[in-house]
Amino acid sequence: MTHGLSPQDNHLLAALPEVVKLRLFPLLKRVDLPLGKVLYESGDAMTHVYFPINSIVSLLYVMENGASAEISVVGNEGLIGIALFMGGESTPSRAIVQSAGAAYQLPGQALKDEFGRHGELQHLLLRYTQALITQMAQTAVCNRHHSIDQQLSRWLLLSLDRLPGNQLVMTQELIANMLGVRREGVTEAAGKLQRLGAIEYARGKITVLDRKIVERICCECYAVVKRETDRLLPYLPAP
Repeated sequence: MTHGLSPQDNHLLAALPEVVKLRLFPLLKRVDLPLGKVLYESGDAMTHVYFPINSIVSLLYVMENGASAEISVVGNEGLIGIALFMGGESTPSRAIVQSAGAAYQLPGQALKDEFGRHGELQHLLLRYTQALITQMAQTAVCNRHHSIDQQLSRWLLLSLDRLPGNQLVMTQELIANMLGVRREGVTEAAGKLQRLGAIEYARGKITVLDRKIVERICCECYAVVKRETDRLLPYLPAP
């Protein structure tokens, strides 16, 4: 699964100037991210950040009764662990792998040191954080006001933009936890997309066959997030 991948497959890492790459790339360690792996729990002090390359990591808020809802998805456009350079050191969210793959791990101190140089890395990470905040805000609105069909479509499109291919390795149970809905609702919404020929869902793999159909069903939330992400992160290639 991780064969032939490099740090350049993460767009944030690829966008760094050569001098920064020379400092950071030797410290990177490639790690496999199996489905359902928790990278950090609510309140954990972070010691590392993760740059996904062909995986999707979901940031979830978890309630006292165990119920959860996703606040954002992160893939090859970004990193997991913004609290480290924003000064918080920990966060009340949980980071869990929603589509299996790999990532590059960097010691938190190395990131903080580079951030403290006030150079290109700081500039990139602050713009990335603004794009992430936009996604979080739009997700909150979407989960409150739009149908499960629309939420699933938004999630599929955001995930597709953050992966190298058109296939996600995941389960309906994880999607349900993420959207904060019953599993039956996800089964129904996924079934509808499959009957329309938009996706194929089998053995924990979702393959998007016709992106245009998914875009048609989706609410405006996806377009809002995409526009803002493209504006803030001009290094992202067009899908």
